[in-house]
Amino acid sequence: MEETSQPYITGEIKAIFYENPSNFYKVVLISLEENNFELENDEIVVTGTFGEMTTDTRYRFFGSVVNHPRYGVQFQAISYEREKPTGKSGLIAYLSGERFPGIGKRTAEKIVEHLGLDSIDAILENPASLEAVKGLNDKKRALIYDVIQQTQGTEKTIIELVNYGFSNNMAAAIINVYKGDTLKIIKENPYQLIEDVEGLGFQTADRLAEELAIPADDKNRIKGALLATINDICLANGDTYVASNELMTYSLQMLETSRRFIIEDKLLIEALVELVEEMKIIEDERRFALPSLYFSEEGIAANLDQLLNKRQEVTYPETDIKKELKTIQKNLEIVYDAIQVDAIVRAISNRFFILTGGPGTGKTTVLKGIVQLFSALNDLPLDSNEFTDGIYPIIMAAPTGRAAKRMNEMTGIPSSTIHRLLGLTGQENPNEEMYTAELEGKLLIIDEASMVDTWLMHRLLKSVPAGMQVILVGDKDQLPSVGPGQVLNDLLESKAIPHIELSQIYRQADDSSIIPLAHDIKNGRLPDDFKSNQPDRSFFSCQAAQIEPLVRVVVEKAKAKGFMAKDIQILAPMYKGPAGINALNVMMQEIMNPNPDKKRREVKHFDFVYRVGDKVLQLVNQPELNVFNGDMGEITSIQLAKETADKVDEVTILFDTTEVTYQKKDWNKFTLSYCCSIHKAQGSEFDMVILPMVRQYGRMLRRNLLYTAITRSKNKLILCGEEASFAFATENTGDIRKTMLVEKIVRFNQREKQVYLEPKPPEKIKESYILTHAMIINQEVDPMIGMTDLGPKEFMK
Repeated sequence: MEETSQPYITGEIKAIFYENPSNFYKVVLISLEENNFELENDEIVVTGTFGEMTTDTRYRFFGSVVNHPRYGVQFQAISYEREKPTGKSGLIAYLSGERFPGIGKRTAEKIVEHLGLDSIDAILENPASLEAVKGLNDKKRALIYDVIQQTQGTEKTIIELVNYGFSNNMAAAIINVYKGDTLKIIKENPYQLIEDVEGLGFQTADRLAEELAIPADDKNRIKGALLATINDICLANGDTYVASNELMTYSLQMLETSRRFIIEDKLLIEALVELVEEMKIIEDERRFALPSLYFSEEGIAANLDQLLNKRQEVTYPETDIKKELKTIQKNLEIVYDAIQVDAIVRAISNRFFILTGGPGTGKTTVLKGIVQLFSALNDLPLDSNEFTDGIYPIIMAAPTGRAAKRMNEMTGIPSSTIHRLLGLTGQENPNEEMYTAELEGKLLIIDEASMVDTWLMHRLLKSVPAGMQVILVGDKDQLPSVGPGQVLNDLLESKAIPHIELSQIYRQADDSSIIPLAHDIKNGRLPDDFKSNQPDRSFFSCQAAQIEPLVRVVVEKAKAKGFMAKDIQILAPMYKGPAGINALNVMMQEIMNPNPDKKRREVKHFDFVYRVGDKVLQLVNQPELNVFNGDMGEITSIQLAKETADKVDEVTILFDTTEVTYQKKDWNKFTLSYCCSIHKAQGSEFDMVILPMVRQYGRMLRRNLLYTAITRSKNKLILCGEEASFAFATENTGDIRKTMLVEKIVRFNQREKQVYLEPKPPEKIKESYILTHAMIINQEVDPMIGMTDLGPKEFMK
């Protein structure tokens, strides 16, 4: 169908009501000059994805008329074009207009005289064409191109990207990366998108390449598949590298599934060698890693080596530490056992220390003792508000906002998320080098350390200055980080870092059965009394289809006993299906926050209805608003478009003491949280946890997932589903993540022995000029070559 047969309108923009800079979506008011269908008014609202627009400028829009239930008749544009200035006089007037400051009428005449009536297209296609126009310096040529590119070029690019099948959001993401070179880059090598644009995978790039007639055996295509395979496997499995045989197998599968074309092994090997030479992939003994992960592990090992500082202990020669600790125990009315005393003393005395242990083993109590002892030894007030000498020397942080809040409640010392502490947003590209400012203070304590991934741990340790002590606290048996790596486990596995694991269970008040159950599952055993109801836990046997009605009965009874939405948390590993998160959230909303008479305000967003009083979960980090991924809050008000200054619907959510208002474009940043994933609940505790487990959850039935879910419960635990599924999850340890961190820590730890050996003369001169680890270890080259006058600290800078 030709565009002229489609409904269209032409006119000037009189007002821009709304625009979203992240995806170019706009709502504009058009004063009609021409249209090919009947309209009653001489103005109409137009919605769609548009580039930069200016008022009092003429545009033509193609699309369809819609009758919006709230806003009335609108024109929904699927394509558009700016009405280009036509004729010589029109072009001269355009180029000498206010958008081009410093370009007068005489200069504009020269441009049109030289480039003709297609001046705008000529400048867009080749900015250098302006060089032949006399009277234009570099600054003015750049100005002309930039303005035309922003106004005409962005529009052309958006239209072409949408025609290629990209969504509005993805088109915006691509343009934000490549700017004016977008079309040039993607036409030359669409597989570059895989490297540069987050969320764009091989299938999308390959579909575009096929449309551009790029052959299936093109080397860029094969490179794109190799990079996508490493990225996909590491993000899906939490690995930090991919073994060579796995990389080759899955890359070939990706290539040959996407297009029916046989790829020779030789082409795959050649492409892989080139990627290694280009440093886009790092090879280490037939293991292949993305540079960001490989060098993050290197950085963690190197920073640990510096922090451990040749195992030098922190001493307080004028103080009897154990005597001081006895005073603290008396003040706190706590009696520490021998292992706990040892843990506190060693934490205070080491540059880097790890405290680990399961639920009920006293981690919180020990951490409180560490903070009090450190404060006493360094003459610090326990109330940080009384500290008047600048920054309080004890820094406390955790991966989630709720875990940070719990640290603050436990110690009285201000705590934050790690992202907020480091000034990160959570949206950083891990492949880009980023400056991280040094922290200020004497002691850094990180709780829930098992949740910290490789990228974040690298940035955290990189920010720790010389002389600062670091204590990591966590449960090594809980779920590892969502991102790649298993840093806490690897640090413990290296045996290079002082640590103590607390194993004695203390928190068993009122004959609690939840903590012993968690420890049994951690040890791979479902206890004999698993199905027997206890005062604090119950088990209900049922199939997947029975989960929703069963949970409904449980929640209704709990509500009748006074439990509120914030007290009850359903945890499930998957989103879809009758026992999935989405279905259980809708059911819970009906019970805990019903709205039968529609007196309570509500709005609809895709498949969900949100209403005042709903329990919601933050899905992204927004440190500028003091809210973070995993924070739970409550919708306190809903404002309709007619009541707001920007004329858009708004939802206001209260997160603890922080209130945040979201416009409709940002409603994808939160979701209902009556039921959430076990990963999202990590770092939090709830009065009552309801945990379904059925065969439908498949590969999610793992020991650390089940263990983490059970340890979220403080007082009541309701287990429901199939006993066989609980048993399978208890026995299934899942796949062990593949990382290189342990060996890198060990290598740095043993470096002294290697570096200071007298180098023996090589038996023969190497033909290769590439320095390898093997050459250093075999003493075929002096590892300190070129660094005679440098020490370890200078070497690490």
